[in-house]
Amino acid sequence: MTPQGRDTIDLNCDLGEGGGHDAALMPLVSSVNIACGGHAGDADSIAWAVRLARQHGVAIGAHPGHFDREHFGRRELPITPAGLEALLNSQVAALVAAIGELPHHVKLHGGLYHQVARDRDLAAAFVATMKGRFPETTIIAAAGSQLVEVARERGQPVACEAFLDRAYRPDSGLVPRSEPGAVIADAGQAAARAVRLARDGVVEANDGTLLEFWPDTLCLHGDGPDPVGFARAVREALTAAGVATGAVWGR
Repeated sequence: MTPQGRDTIDLNCDLGEGGGHDAALMPLVSSVNIACGGHAGDADSIAWAVRLARQHGVAIGAHPGHFDREHFGRRELPITPAGLEALLNSQVAALVAAIGELPHHVKLHGGLYHQVARDRDLAAAFVATMKGRFPETTIIAAAGSQLVEVARERGQPVACEAFLDRAYRPDSGLVPRSEPGAVIADAGQAAARAVRLARDGVVEANDGTLLEFWPDTLCLHGDGPDPVGFARAVREALTAAGVATGAVWGR
């Protein structure tokens, strides 16, 4: 740990979603969240992404989401705790079948990610399912969310996440994609954010408010306009700041 923050931080990316950049992104990140049949992905895409991740020594995680391919899983759909448990069991099992072992981590996708982040009942159901079937597997969850609190209370490993290519509101939530400026389009801005989060534990909201985050992992989306360019810029900036990348959880 450097005096100003972290000396190692994880860089994760959502892959196996048909974005077309997976092969180029895989060497640039330290962990991946593989779509496993909900919002995207099938047995063939999962197996291909797993092989690629293993070639590059990247930590393999599951990326379950709503069964809503038409909207890429980004809508928030009604779901009960029992429904969430069933969704998790089926989608994570698809990844387990491909890797032959439990995943390194599980990160929810899109609308489901945001629902579970703020709904304590859904967060409790998620953590209960993880403790029952995958007790050693880390949950990736939004920094400051209900899910982080519940996981810590119940002893499930959890890694706090911040986003590099999405704008934040002053309440720590993400600016909805339907609003202007929701997606950061400048690789230099994303790279500068990565360094600031790693070294100083802060991120600037869209109104200038400084939010205090100490993330374990930083997310870049694999379906952005230039995900490879973003990943390279982020890696170069972190290296220049003396921060290594690796799937090492916990502060």
